[in-house]
Amino acid sequence: MLARVSDTDQSVRHIADSVRAGGSAGAAVERALVGAETEQSRLNAFITVLPDRARAAVARAGDREPGVLAGVPVVVKDNICVADAPTTAASKILASFVPPYSATVVERLEAAGAVVVAKSNLDEFGMGSTNENSAFGPVLNPLATDRVAGGSSGGSAAAVAAGIVPLALGTDTGGSVRLPAAFCGIVGFKPTYGALSRYGVIAYASSLDQVGVMARSVADVRLAFDVMTGRDPRDATSCDTVPRGGPEAGAPYQSAGRQRRVGVISELAGSGMSSAALASLATARGRLEEMGVEVVDVSLPSVVHAVAAYYVIATAEASSNLARFDGMLYGGRTGVDADGQEAVMTATRGSL
Repeated sequence: MLARVSDTDQSVRHIADSVRAGGSAGAAVERALVGAETEQSRLNAFITVLPDRARAAVARAGDREPGVLAGVPVVVKDNICVADAPTTAASKILASFVPPYSATVVERLEAAGAVVVAKSNLDEFGMGSTNENSAFGPVLNPLATDRVAGGSSGGSAAAVAAGIVPLALGTDTGGSVRLPAAFCGIVGFKPTYGALSRYGVIAYASSLDQVGVMARSVADVRLAFDVMTGRDPRDATSCDTVPRGGPEAGAPYQSAGRQRRVGVISELAGSGMSSAALASLATARGRLEEMGVEVVDVSLPSVVHAVAAYYVIATAEASSNLARFDGMLYGGRTGVDADGQEAVMTATRGSL
C-alpha cells in the first residue's frame, strides 16, 4: 500500500498554499502519478492514467498566477469528459471515445490550478453500488482489498482513501458518491441538484444525476465545490449559488449570529436500520451537538415512496439516455451498414 503522509500535509489547502508560497507546482502531481501507477495493480482504481497531460498542465501553470487549487492533483470519474483524454464510462462501447472538450466542472477546477492526473474506474455508465460492474474489472477497497470499494464512483473513492490524491470527482444518481465514500472512510458530498453543471457528464438519469466531490475532509470538499459551483449557460438545469461562507474547520458552528441546525428525518432513523447503524447515528448526533450544532427531528412522510419513485424515474431515463449507444451513431460498431440497422444494433450490443 502507498505510504500515507499526514492528511494535513497533503490536504488540498496545504498543497495550494505551498505552491502559492513559491513551492513546486508539480511536486504533489508527481507523487500522485507515482501513487497511481504503484497502486493500480492492487486496486484497479483507474481506467486511464494521464502523466503527459498532467505534466503539460504543470508546465503551463508557470505562466499564470497560482489559483485557489494550484498544483492540486485531481482524479476524475471516467463518465465526466476531460478534453483529449479517453472517456469510457467503463463501457467497451466507448473504449475509443476521446472528447475534444472538458466538462464544465473540470474546466473550472483546471482554471483554479488543479491538475487532472487520471480517469477513475466505475460501474458501467454509473449503474451499480459496488464498482464490480465495470468492463475494466472491479475496484478493490484500499482499506481491505477483500472488500468492494462501493459504487459507482468506487475508483475515485479508492484513489482518495489510498492517499494517491486529496481530491476526486464522482457522480451520484442514487448514492454513487455517498456509498463509496462511506465504504472507503472518506468524505463524499452530493450537492443540491443544479449546484454543479452537468455539461460534459455522460448521462444516466438526467433528473437525478449530480456531480459530487470526494476528499479526506469537509474543508477540502468545500474548497473544490466553491470553485465549481454556479450557473453554466451550457446546462439549463444549473443555477446560481453563492458560497455561504460558513465557519472555518474547527471554529464554532455559528455564522452571523445564527446557530447551525441539522435535521434527522424520523422516518429514516428507525425502521429498517440495524442496531449498529442506529448507534453510529447516535454518535454522530452527539458529536454535532458537542460542536454547537442544533440537531432537530424532522418528519418527511413522503420519503417512504422515495425508493419506488427512484426506480421508476432512473430506469425510464436510463433507457432513454443509453438508447443512443446502438452502434449506429455513437460508440463502437460491429457489422456494416449493408447488414441492416437491426442486425448491426444486435451484433454491436451482443459483442460489447
